[in-house]
Amino acid sequence: MRRFEFVEGTSAKFWMASVEGVNFIVVYGRLGTPGQRKEKAFPTEDGARKEYEKKVAEKLREGYHEVAADAAESAPSGAKGAAAASAKLELPQRGRAPTTDAAKIARAAGALVGFARSAGRRSWVVRRAADNARRALRAVGTIDPASVASIAAPLEELVGLAIAPKGQKRVPLESVCALLAELDVAAFDRAVDRWKAAGASAPGAKVIEALSKQRESLEDPELALRVGVLLSARPGRAGTVSKHGVAKRFAKHVKPHLESYLVSKGGRVRGHLDAIETKGDPALASVVSALKSA
Repeated sequence: MRRFEFVEGTSAKFWMASVEGVNFIVVYGRLGTPGQRKEKAFPTEDGARKEYEKKVAEKLREGYHEVAADAAESAPSGAKGAAAASAKLELPQRGRAPTTDAAKIARAAGALVGFARSAGRRSWVVRRAADNARRALRAVGTIDPASVASIAAPLEELVGLAIAPKGQKRVPLESVCALLAELDVAAFDRAVDRWKAAGASAPGAKVIEALSKQRESLEDPELALRVGVLLSARPGRAGTVSKHGVAKRFAKHVKPHLESYLVSKGGRVRGHLDAIETKGDPALASVVSALKSA
């Protein structure tokens, strides 16, 4: 059978085809899996051959490229097979390139201060302030706030407010994670270190533990950040993403890259998700369930 592969963005798949008598046969699926086999019978061998040529031409137009069938068929299957047969998927760039525009930086700093001041107020006020801060940070790009004092100070305050003891003014941890997702990954690492140091009594301790373990188990900091931001979601809370929304984001933007990374290490996405401890945090359990269903 002739074999064609397509590896681009979030896709890593293969397509194989042949003609046997009057039967047109295809095998297709994700790289590293056995794939699915389908056969279609035609009245004549010529009809099967024309269908074969038509489909091969379609795949080439779609961006597939032909590979050596003998090498592909002799490669191991499963996780090892995917590692051998496919290139590692590269995460798309997150956010915009950092800017030095003073006006944009000033607006971002002001929005962060506004978000911090919203702590303890009505939930819709906090959500609006959080959204404003995220939009303003997005405009300055993936800067490392450690290099911009006007942004670093209010962001540090927000990181602390996310784990403030019960009874004190707080902001949602998931909202702060959403802010960190707009910045250089170093900001996320520093925040998780601070949260982890707060200990098991800190609000959201299970989520913080999950974020920390993502950094430990995934050697790719960017991938750990993207998985971690999803784990911080609180489905069902007013103004937050739904469980279905979490699953959709994971399936489209994160899962293919996580799968590619884990396969290269001999692991699987399901095993990785099974290892996340959720006992005692129903919201985190709901998120992990959504990721498993994606």
